[in-house]
Formats: sequence, C-alpha cells, structure tokens
Amino acid sequence: MIFETSDLLLEAPNWALQGDALILNGNGTLWRLALGAAHLHPIVINGVPPLNNDHVLDPDGAHIFVSSYDDWQLYKAPLAGGDAVQISGKEGPAGMLHFLHGVSPDGQQLAFVGVQAEITATSFRFITAEICTIGADGHGFAQITSGGALSDGPEYSPDGHWLYFNTEAFCGHAQIARMRPDGSEMTRLTDEPTVDWFPHISPDGQLAVHLAYPPGTQGHPADLWVDLKLVRGGDWAGATCVAHLFGGQGTINVNSWSPDSRQFAYVTYPLG
Repeated sequence: MIFETSDLLLEAPNWALQGDALILNGNGTLWRLALGAAHLHPIVINGVPPLNNDHVLDPDGAHIFVSSYDDWQLYKAPLAGGDAVQISGKEGPAGMLHFLHGVSPDGQQLAFVGVQAEITATSFRFITAEICTIGADGHGFAQITSGGALSDGPEYSPDGHWLYFNTEAFCGHAQIARMRPDGSEMTRLTDEPTVDWFPHISPDGQLAVHLAYPPGTQGHPADLWVDLKLVRGGDWAGATCVAHLFGGQGTINVNSWSPDSRQFAYVTYPLG
C-alpha cells in the first residue's frame, strides 16, 4: 500500500509515463500522487464539467484525455493543468454518452463506449453500449460493434493492432474479447462463470490484468469482493488471481501499468 485516505473516494489510477506518479480522479477532479509522497496534488483543468473515472494518458506524456459525468463528452487537457479542449460532439449520434477508455499508440485515435441511456433524476439505465472510435481531433467517428450486446472498456494493444474489451455478446455476461480496430476478427478470450471487465495490456505486450466479478453480477458495481487476474504470455485461460479485494467500480477502470511493465496500480476500498 502506498497511500491511504478516508477523506476522498479515489478511483482509476493511470501510471504516469515518467514512472514517478499516479494520476487518479476523485470528487470530479484529477489528482497527482507522486510515488513515495504523503499528499495528493490537484490537477486544475479549466473548461470541463466534473470528471469521472474514464481518463487515459496521451502518449506524448504532456496531455491527458478525460470525460465528464455531467455532459458525457470527451476532452483533452494539459497533464500539468490548464485549459481543456472538447473533442467529441462534432460527429456521432445525437444524445450519445461518451465513456473513454483507450488511446492509440500514436495518440491520434480514441476508443470509447458510446451509450444510449434512459436517465431520470433517480436512475440511469443503459439501452445500448457499443464500442466506438473517433479521431483525437473529434472527426472520423465510427461505431465498431453492433447487435445490442453491452460492451465496454475498449483499450488498444501496445502495437495498435487490436482493441481489447469486455462484452456480453458471447454468453449474456461480460467476458474479455479482442478485435481489430475496424471491428473484424472478434475473438473471445475468457470463458469463465465470473463476470470479467476492464482488460489492461502491459506496455511490453507480455502481460494483462482484468477484473473478475462474482457470477451473476450485473454491470461493474462498487463494493463487492472481486479478483484481479493476471494473464501471462497471452494465456487467458490460465490467468491467476493476484489480489482478492473489496472494490470493483474504481479499482482498475483504466490502464494502470507502470511504464516498465513490472507493476500495476489499483484502488481498494476496505471495510472498516
């Protein structure tokens, strides 16, 4: 454990490309936690509503792509803080909600979940959730999946040749799959009774980690006992549990591998 707080609900660590800090969200804001430090430092981003836990680092090391739980749009902002630029909203279906998860290795394309939902003052119900891509300039929108099965968590492989994601298309509950960025060659990778979410590939392409919920779990809720499973050398069937923890939503929503592929970060929410 490198940091503990009871004052702020932190989620979804990114490991800074320099290897010296984690970037997390909490209370609608981004926070920087220098490794070995005892305090969080806010990253002040202007021109964007409160942030959610869907944020990914620009491969240039100087920017971050973020999304909001207020207007459900995608933005690019300086990692040191400053003015954000809205990316989404130029193209794509009207009323689509954007949940960001991946950026291509060259930083030119984003992968996100395009959601149509029924939203009231007291509820949020997914109608469709499809894997989509869009250029980092906001143009070139494409919907990659179709058919109505809920899909989530799209992330590019380090070589940019694949999108890894979770989908209910195979058996009615979330399992890990991959496909080409154009939607071809979809392949199921896990075949488990657990509800598997958020595959993250290490920078060297040799390892992966994903979240495994108990059988029967709906969606990816918070506050459940879950497993973090490690995949070595592409052997998804032989994945091993490396942490059993109380968490779920917020634990590893985004890629949290260290730049040297030797560690990954996660958040747990232990019961008092």
